[in-house]
Amino acid sequence: MKNLQKALIAAIFGSVVTMSAQAAISFGAGQSYAGAKIGQYSPDDVDDDAVSYGVYGGYKFTPNLGVEAEYLTTGDADAFNDSFEKSEYNAEVYGLYGTYDYAFPNTALYAKGRLGIAKSKIDGDYTNKFDASENESYSYSDTGLAGGLGIGYNITPVASIEAMYNFYPTIEDEGDDLDSNGITLGAHYKF
Repeated sequence: MKNLQKALIAAIFGSVVTMSAQAAISFGAGQSYAGAKIGQYSPDDVDDDAVSYGVYGGYKFTPNLGVEAEYLTTGDADAFNDSFEKSEYNAEVYGLYGTYDYAFPNTALYAKGRLGIAKSKIDGDYTNKFDASENESYSYSDTGLAGGLGIGYNITPVASIEAMYNFYPTIEDEGDDLDSNGITLGAHYKF
């Protein structure tokens, strides 16, 4: 094969690979997405972190800037459990965020940051193992600043996965501040 033919084949191959990479990271303006996530919800001063799961969706105004809404809930987990008493909790988060995505050049990877406002609510049940008259339910909630940082991967031009560290609003619990954070793994579809 002549050098010119080899150079032409290499140029065509390089163009196809580059276009494929660009298609994989393409997340253009005017694009909506929706997905589901699972993870771990971690409030301060509890024995066990709760398993979290939820849904999220958003809209990209530009390839980098967008808006995202989220609903996250948890299963029951132990706040504490000893010989005399125990307390279980579960949580819910409703959030609305502004997002910024940075696509790493010539890869399907991207970094994502989000910042916004969310309502965080924790419900619980206290049980005295010796005196049932002291058993009670409690609920605390607050609205405030929330956000997260993560990394994502475009599996195809219309499907992505994301791993994120999230922080949620501080909840005032009888004069004490209760901070919560979590990690999530999500998958979404772009349409």
